[in-house]
Amino acid sequence: MATPVDPDFRARLSALNDKFAATVPGTMEKIRVALAECAAGGATPSSAALHQLHEALHGVAGSAGTFGFATLGTECRRIEQTVRAVLAGGDGWATVPPAVEKLLHWASIDPRSADYQ
Repeated sequence: MATPVDPDFRARLSALNDKFAATVPGTMEKIRVALAECAAGGATPSSAALHQLHEALHGVAGSAGTFGFATLGTECRRIEQTVRAVLAGGDGWATVPPAVEKLLHWASIDPRSADYQ
């Protein structure tokens, strides 16, 4: 038996998307601050600063796609995985700051865009 479609579903989903969209600038600022904390550690960021950056990226990566920000979520996930590898003692930190800067710049223009440049 078919379940009736909730007539308010789309309106509620749109409201949730708008609510998420309103948090994006603040979240990007948290990522910017976390990156600055990492940079303050010199060539080798502290574990605490890396964890802060990882958590900020992870939060976006886990929820952005649900709210219509698929590319934002994908790019945050990609960078998050690099940060996770650095936390595990791997190389790759040198690629993180430019990747985060690119993400922040792109997100400041249109974080809903599917075109990541």
